[in-house]
Amino acid sequence: MQEPLTYKNSGVDIDAGDALVKKIAPLAKKTDRPGVAGAIGGFGGLFDLKAAGFTDPILVSGTDGVGTKLKIAIETENYAGIGIDLVAMCANDVLAQGATPLFFLDYYATGKLDISAAEQVIESISAGCESAGCALIGGETAEMPGFYPEKHFDLAGFCVGAAERGRLLPLSLRPGDVLIGLPSSGLHANGFSLARKILERAGLHYHDPCPWDSSRKTGEALLTPTEIYVRRLAPALHAGHIRAFAHITGGGLTENIPRILPENISARVNLNSFTLPPLFQFLQNAGAVAESEMLRVLNCGIGGVIAVAPEHTESVLQVVTEAAPEKPEPFRLGEVIAGDQTVMYSGALTAEKS
Repeated sequence: MQEPLTYKNSGVDIDAGDALVKKIAPLAKKTDRPGVAGAIGGFGGLFDLKAAGFTDPILVSGTDGVGTKLKIAIETENYAGIGIDLVAMCANDVLAQGATPLFFLDYYATGKLDISAAEQVIESISAGCESAGCALIGGETAEMPGFYPEKHFDLAGFCVGAAERGRLLPLSLRPGDVLIGLPSSGLHANGFSLARKILERAGLHYHDPCPWDSSRKTGEALLTPTEIYVRRLAPALHAGHIRAFAHITGGGLTENIPRILPENISARVNLNSFTLPPLFQFLQNAGAVAESEMLRVLNCGIGGVIAVAPEHTESVLQVVTEAAPEKPEPFRLGEVIAGDQTVMYSGALTAEKS
């Protein structure tokens, strides 16, 4: 007589999933903010916009993953920052529309649930939500035997924010507006397919000493979490002094800045206004990557670009700096000019600032 089959010996452990939900609940609770209604475990997450202080809101949503950066986290078993990346990629996109991120949901899919690894990932997502000021109100954990290789998993994130009607970005830009660069913390979560290919060509492994940061291993340095700009930009945003915000993700400066430009407007970016960080210097040199490719694929050390009116430039630089004094300071990157919705570059990517 054949042994009776169960879901567990088919590869899905319901008890493990239930145990993970119990571990997630206190992590989600840490992210509570005004407007959260209900608790983890229901069929849907609840949020009360009126309780969050909105009068006539427009909802803004965003979804993203962390790309092949996740492969490095899995291979090094370092999950401490990957959830921050997940939140950052979604929350920064919502912020680019002028909205305040309100709540977040995650999707975690794996072949066999490793409660320890999953808890570390969710703990990292919780930390990202705290940084973004949004609540982790739900998610989904899917155990899919035979679908993913051993120890592998995938992540997706979903963020919803809101802005009062009439306060959405981008606002109309005009020639003479100033572009301000917001330093990135590293690659963020884009360009890792290129970065991994460069490491392969250079014969570098993730546990090798990092060639651009001698204090860390290569994998650890690459896993530096994505910068979350929500709290840094909040004061200037609420004051109405930010006219547009471009989140520099896949497509680099070349593809993302035009997303905030109206017709008949272009951007002039002065590459001599900043130095190319050591990580990007290494990638450019080791991969013999052309400057145009660097600017079209990687953030090159700039994770966000905001546009402000000339008369507000100094005050915005000051308040953005004061909102995160421990972070590298923002700087004048360029200006808005008449044109055809493209980016024009002057100067060159260099390790030395002109």
